[in-house]
Amino acid sequence: MPLLQLPENETQRLLKLHTYGILDTVPENTFDKIAALAAQIFDTPIAQVTFVDSERVFFKSNISPLEATEIPRADSFCTYAILNEKPTTFENTLEVPSLLENPFVTMDNGVRFYAGAPLRTIEGLNLGTLCVLDVKPRTVTAQQIKMLETLSSIVMDELELRLATRKALRTQTDMLNRVVHDMKNPNMTISLSAELLKKKADNPKIVADFADRIKNAANNVLNGLNKMLDLSQIENLEFKLSVDEIDILKTLERTKQNFDLIASQKNQKVNIICNCDTSILGDDIRLQEAFDNLLSNALKYAPINTEVLIKISNNEKELVVEFKDQGQGLTEDDLNKLFMKFAKLSAIPTGREYSNGIGLSIVKMLIEQHKGQVWATSEGKNKGASFFVSLPIN
Repeated sequence: MPLLQLPENETQRLLKLHTYGILDTVPENTFDKIAALAAQIFDTPIAQVTFVDSERVFFKSNISPLEATEIPRADSFCTYAILNEKPTTFENTLEVPSLLENPFVTMDNGVRFYAGAPLRTIEGLNLGTLCVLDVKPRTVTAQQIKMLETLSSIVMDELELRLATRKALRTQTDMLNRVVHDMKNPNMTISLSAELLKKKADNPKIVADFADRIKNAANNVLNGLNKMLDLSQIENLEFKLSVDEIDILKTLERTKQNFDLIASQKNQKVNIICNCDTSILGDDIRLQEAFDNLLSNALKYAPINTEVLIKISNNEKELVVEFKDQGQGLTEDDLNKLFMKFAKLSAIPTGREYSNGIGLSIVKMLIEQHKGQVWATSEGKNKGASFFVSLPIN
């Protein structure tokens, strides 16, 4: 076996290794305890938690007389271990031809025994090993090897937990940054409008105009905060539906009424078409919130003098609501990330409206809470788009 034989998935393996952010970190008690337990199981003086980088092997835990945090990959026994799905064992390195020139074998009190279980991801990528070593040959039992595998899986559980925690913290940070960013514009509008009101207090028309601006800006702040609160409640499983028999047509008519003024400002029309029964079981308030987001988006990204059509249809199992606009349409890339939080799409609001990037993600979660589905279609840029919501008929 060549000394530096690489796994077939070496590129993917290295990319995955780097996502965990474990390389070059300081020793930690958690990993030291796992390594110490492995040493006790095998009764060896050396145990390590290793990660195999492109040209080196990093020791996250190194219980041994060797005071080092890494060694060249070419000199490490772990180079062999990551080639295999199952643990690799050398009971006597002097009987392994490919190891006879290894510097850790030829040195005084050189390594004679090695057993390493791969640190294997769910995708089947071996990042490194949990390994034990000794300066004298050893015979291992199947039970010891099984225990080494179990401990290596615990190392991976710890890595996955840390990665998930880091992603969650990053999401919360992104959300906080987005909230701060989104609150700046309306608060600036409120501040400037208030200052101008002082100067124009004797002009009723200007006072009324700036009062409306302040009201709209304050509503934008409140709506943004409510969306963030809803998103947080849903993600933390604190969100409860209040289910009752409702009429979806009436819910959509309220949504249309809520946006009549906004639509009129861009000379847009909203029409509802329905020729079917629209009674289902659901949470009227939450479904209206989802529909409000969908209609808001349709109006926001559509040009002036266009129509948004809301069509309701049903079959034996589900009721389907379609929001069809004549707007900027969606690219294939847009469709792939449409319902992700903070997704940046190619469309630009046509009336300088702002978007916090979470409306569609909330729609998806609200509809899925109702055991329904939401999706979108578009023929391409500047060809409009249709957003569909399907809800089960109980």
